[in-house]
Amino acid sequence: MTLPLEGLRVVEMGQLIAGPLAGRMLADFGAEVIKIEAPEKGDPLRKWRMLHQGTSVWWAVQSRNKRSITLDLKQPEGQKIALDLLSKADILIENFRPGTLEKWGMSWETLHQLNPKLVVLSVSGYGQTGPYRDRPGFGVIGEAMGGLRFLSAEPGRTPVRVGISIGDSLSALHGVIGILLALRHREQGGQGQQIDVALYESVFNMMESLIPEYSAFNHIRQPAGSSLPGIAPTNAYKCRDGKYALIAGNGDTIFQRLMQVINRSDLAIDPALAHNDGRVAQVEKLDAAISEWASNYNLHEVLASLHEGGIPAGKIYDASDIARDPHYQARDMLLQGTLSDGTPVTLPGIVPKLLSTPGSVRTPAPALGEHTDEVLDELGIEQSIRHQWRARGII
Repeated sequence: MTLPLEGLRVVEMGQLIAGPLAGRMLADFGAEVIKIEAPEKGDPLRKWRMLHQGTSVWWAVQSRNKRSITLDLKQPEGQKIALDLLSKADILIENFRPGTLEKWGMSWETLHQLNPKLVVLSVSGYGQTGPYRDRPGFGVIGEAMGGLRFLSAEPGRTPVRVGISIGDSLSALHGVIGILLALRHREQGGQGQQIDVALYESVFNMMESLIPEYSAFNHIRQPAGSSLPGIAPTNAYKCRDGKYALIAGNGDTIFQRLMQVINRSDLAIDPALAHNDGRVAQVEKLDAAISEWASNYNLHEVLASLHEGGIPAGKIYDASDIARDPHYQARDMLLQGTLSDGTPVTLPGIVPKLLSTPGSVRTPAPALGEHTDEVLDELGIEQSIRHQWRARGII
């Protein structure tokens, strides 16, 4: 089966999360991804979070289907090899601070002249322009500036991180969208172009009606904990066993069915609660009624009743819940792989799911520089020169 991105060559210069995640998604769907890493140290992600024999198990996810070569991009020889690769590539992914590539002789103008068809994805904290462009920016800063961190709290408590590097991941998704749009433009007869993705903008793009509400009503949306402000009833409700049921009864007919399930037909037929704006005005009353009902039953009993009544509801999953869930398994969202020493490991599946040309895991995450000689062979670099470069730390 031909994968949809087969035949595209990607050079990945990014590290950690945003750039490499974009590269992984392209690789999952068939693109050839050559990852450039610094000699000896490699991508810092290799040492992030929990390690198995010195390498992060996160690495097994983030770098599957890629080839790894080592190059010191601060040295002229390393820069020349990178330019040779880019002259024949379709896509460059980089997430350095703006100005870094320019210092290495790889400005957008230089790359475009070298290879007019090249698409360059540049991910940074604040973008390639503007007064903040030179500031260092990580995902947490983008989440804060984008408006998400302010809302991630219980009312009156300190805003918290959402638990994953969501700013980086959203930037990777926007980057992939940009790459696909740029490739489509190229197919239509255009040339390559640079895609400027800022971490804070990727978060801000998800912030729904935050700014229109401020503009129209001078309303600053506040932290709301587990509820969904302006849409009712939707919340997390504590059950008798201390676990929480997430219940979304905010559609008009869904609300009526929910009230029947919790034995509150009086609320189901109340004309003041027939539509969302009326329910929002009485949200505390509705939450109290649902909470009272849920507190009389264990979580599995609550969910059984709600599912039978056609009410969107679920429990809060942790990693063990995900690993045992039959729906995850049925949809190939838990893939069995191995680490470098053969140790079995479960990896997340591939999304989105294409019916005719689904993505696949073809090769495991590479060891540092595993494919350096292979790629340099393809470029015609003689073995004697490689020996000299290794001695000097260039590769």
